[in-house]
Amino acid sequence: MRKFDYSFLNNGLLPANLINLTSNISSLKTMAGVRKGEYAQVFTELEAVAKVQSIKSSNEIEGIITSEERIQAIINQNSAPLNHNEAEIAGYRDALGEIHLGYEHINFRERDILRLHEIMMSYAGEDFGGQYKTDDNVILEVDADGNRKVRFRPTPAEETVQAMEQLELAYMDARANANINQLLLIPCVILDFLCIHPFRDGNGRMSRLLSLLLLYKNGFDAGKYVSFEEQINKYKAYYYESLRQSSIGWDTNENSYFPFIENFLSTLYMCYKELDKRFAVVQGKRITKKARVEATILNSLTPMSKAEICKILPDVSPTTVEAVLGRMVRDGQLQKIGSSRNTRYIKA
Repeated sequence: MRKFDYSFLNNGLLPANLINLTSNISSLKTMAGVRKGEYAQVFTELEAVAKVQSIKSSNEIEGIITSEERIQAIINQNSAPLNHNEAEIAGYRDALGEIHLGYEHINFRERDILRLHEIMMSYAGEDFGGQYKTDDNVILEVDADGNRKVRFRPTPAEETVQAMEQLELAYMDARANANINQLLLIPCVILDFLCIHPFRDGNGRMSRLLSLLLLYKNGFDAGKYVSFEEQINKYKAYYYESLRQSSIGWDTNENSYFPFIENFLSTLYMCYKELDKRFAVVQGKRITKKARVEATILNSLTPMSKAEICKILPDVSPTTVEAVLGRMVRDGQLQKIGSSRNTRYIKA
């Protein structure tokens, strides 16, 4: 059986790029904490936007898709799920809500993991929610000719309970070690969870919920305000490649965690950088939505479209962005380049 041992994180021989990533994330985390105290309303608005993106993206990664209109209706609980995909989305909504509201009281332990899985599967009408798998599962891949082959064989069902118990104990042991950086430990635990693949269904979505849980419990909550799941979805080819690399030799304890750690930390770093953009554009002035739009475009060295500004400031409505840009053009602050969908703006 696989042995779970994270003591290598305490040997001082870790790649420099990983150490640099943790340092950069920690610096951005400190800055975000300061801003949260000053701009609580902005963070509240960002959280509402990120929640929608997280629910949509985490399900989309698994091919669970519905329309934007239905996503909004389900997330706002204005409508019951109409089909299986929507039931899966509603379940993720509730499980994510549990973590957002009560992560301090949820731990990486069997009872809480099974409960989160039960919540996530509660609308889908399946009878295996909140239970570990009872049959072996395999991870398949399909080549260009449509032929299937086994990419990875997770822990057998008969060994799953013991493997999850050992994973939990190994995490507890490493978490108590003051010399182990939690930012390096968390992706190792998530990788091992994915390689055990303890559930019949929902392992990928559970891994993302557990990622947020462990990050939040350690004070790294950028994923509340800039969707961690959306970043994974945006660059999912890199995510799956890092997972493939780090799972090679896993069953014989010969794998390297480093590719997956790097991808995980890079994803978190992008969340913090995106969060930083929401605020770093404003220097000293009151952080109104109009001021943030103004500062975003004035501090850009390249022409920007309205859509690009909306992406940087998702809590600001397109109508507000358009109004600010129009006024700034009339006032001579901005130069308008192109027309229609190709319109860009740059400091005059």
